[in-house]
Amino acid sequence: MIAFWIAAAGLSAVVAALMLRGAARASVGVGDDASLAVHRRQLSEIDDLAERGLLADAELKGARAEAGRRLIAAADHQAPWPAANPKLRPLVLALAAVAPLLAIGIYGMVGALGVADQPYLKRVAQWRNTDPTQLEPAKIAAVLEQIAIQRPADPEPLKNLALARMAAGDATGAAQALRRAVIIAPTRADLWAGLGEAFVADGQGDIGTDARKAFAEALKRDPKNVSARYHLGLARISDGDVQGGLADWKALLSDLPEGDPRRMGFGHQIAQVQADGGLRAEAAPTGQPAEAAQGDQASNVQGFIQGMVASLAAKLEANPDDPDGWIKLTRAYAVLGDTARRDATLAKAQARYKDQPKVLAALRQAAQTPSQKIRP
Repeated sequence: MIAFWIAAAGLSAVVAALMLRGAARASVGVGDDASLAVHRRQLSEIDDLAERGLLADAELKGARAEAGRRLIAAADHQAPWPAANPKLRPLVLALAAVAPLLAIGIYGMVGALGVADQPYLKRVAQWRNTDPTQLEPAKIAAVLEQIAIQRPADPEPLKNLALARMAAGDATGAAQALRRAVIIAPTRADLWAGLGEAFVADGQGDIGTDARKAFAEALKRDPKNVSARYHLGLARISDGDVQGGLADWKALLSDLPEGDPRRMGFGHQIAQVQADGGLRAEAAPTGQPAEAAQGDQASNVQGFIQGMVASLAAKLEANPDDPDGWIKLTRAYAVLGDTARRDATLAKAQARYKDQPKVLAALRQAAQTPSQKIRP
């Protein structure tokens, strides 16, 4: 590595010197001396005489050739560096050579020269052993991707991976994960509906052909699927079939339970479309019945966090001799507000580490962690 940086510095110095040399030669053309101006004027005068018919063709060719030869000869005798500051040339070259070497020296003092980069999979392994409630969606997605690779026949990690990618703003990645999930479990309506939602998000709210096919597949498996019915009704309204779309929406509204928080907002959305005779141009589709999107996003975030916690619990079942893992699992259940699993995990861990006071104290502290509201 050191040899590479030395070679790079030397090459940079050579390139800088060549560039400066070329720039210096080019700068000569900016301030031509008197001899070059004289020769150029002679060429101009020859052309002027030819235009007025005072030179025959044979004489014109000979005169132009001779004037051109003299101009080239005069240009060859020009100094390669500006004559105004000849003493600055060695200084400029020295600075050009020293600059990359100085940069390497500074990097060696304040940088991390020779230190190997931490492999990506190693970082993912560290995130996997971290309390999942403390990770951001992009890191959770990286962990879930590895879990999905390890469990190729299980669509659940892929579903959680899609939710994590959506929370991280990667709608395209979410759709890719759900494509794999529906191949594994083609009979699950929730996966097809999720795939349709990912297509809508990736299309900035546009319900395109792929999204409609995915929602149609969801309805084949579950005719009551709320997301599929909502989006397909919205697609009909967007296509101009306002009455048909409204009929689909009204049927969906009547099927929503009385206590469903989406009823009020969804009813308002239906009334607005009826009053306007269609969708407002400035109003982009929400992707969910009105006023429900925020709650659904929070549910999604909680869903993939729970998937991470479930993975940690499964890991402890296979390899229970991990006190830090039991502490993290207890804390995770406490943060999620799952008191039943928190207490069960705490009791199991306390029985295993009853002779280790430090571990018992850490477990009790983890169990007392206040629950937190999951935010999208």
